[in-house]
Amino acid sequence: MQTFFSWIQQSSYMSPETQSKLVSTILVLLLLWALRLLVNYLIARRTEDIRVRYQWRKAISYGTMVVGIFLVGRIWLEGIQSIATYLGLVSAGIAIALQDPLKNLAGWMFILWRRPFEVGDRVQVGDIAGDVIDLRIFQFTLMEIGNWVAAEQSTGRVIHIPNGKVFTEPLANYNKGFQYIWNEIPVLLTFESNWEKAKQLFQKIADDHTLHLSKAAEERVRQAAKRYMIYYATLTPTVYTRVEDSGVLLTIRYLCLPRERRGSEQGIWEDILKVCAEHADIELAYPTIRYYTAEPIKITKE
Repeated sequence: MQTFFSWIQQSSYMSPETQSKLVSTILVLLLLWALRLLVNYLIARRTEDIRVRYQWRKAISYGTMVVGIFLVGRIWLEGIQSIATYLGLVSAGIAIALQDPLKNLAGWMFILWRRPFEVGDRVQVGDIAGDVIDLRIFQFTLMEIGNWVAAEQSTGRVIHIPNGKVFTEPLANYNKGFQYIWNEIPVLLTFESNWEKAKQLFQKIADDHTLHLSKAAEERVRQAAKRYMIYYATLTPTVYTRVEDSGVLLTIRYLCLPRERRGSEQGIWEDILKVCAEHADIELAYPTIRYYTAEPIKITKE
């Protein structure tokens, strides 16, 4: 070993003290790396839950990183035994860093502290919406929804967003607070249709599909009201009436879970089409052109 250190000193012109610090640093990093692998292995054997595995993996990564920075700092910065002094130097170094990494680091701390969202939540940041699938120090990752895909289903694209965006962009969370969303299905009928009969039938369809969610939503509202000023007079599905240029518009408004929007809309539309097929006096309106012809006026001579 002495011969190895002598060869390194002659080749790199490093002092024995620097060599000792370098070896100690490598040993610390290898030990933390091995400890991280061991704990992850033990967690993987004890649980099959992907969410639990992910949370433990992230916690271990952050923990080993903090311990590694502290131990390596103690090795290379001699004479600095005070944790407060060491952290002060680290903070001063971070303050000199670039603005964007500093903002992203502050965003990461804000996300961990205030928890505006967690991994698994569906969120929208600015114009980008998706399911949160990863959270790191400088960025979080979304599985994109919407865009060219209808009804907010997944596009298959993975989008990385800097953590600093939580300070500069509007953030909407589908899962926090109320945990339900309102969805509306507009159905345009012809003026000749029996819209009153159609409204009653559409109301029954909405009740059959979504009325069971109203009771669960009432409990969610009571829980959310403890933190937010959330109040709804009614949570049951309803059908609104409005007259358009080309017919009578009946809008079905109902509650649904964020990830079940397309499935619920499909079921309601299929029942609407069945109703229109069974009742001749209920017709869907679509763009048409009507021509009116009048008989020519006959002029008689006296």
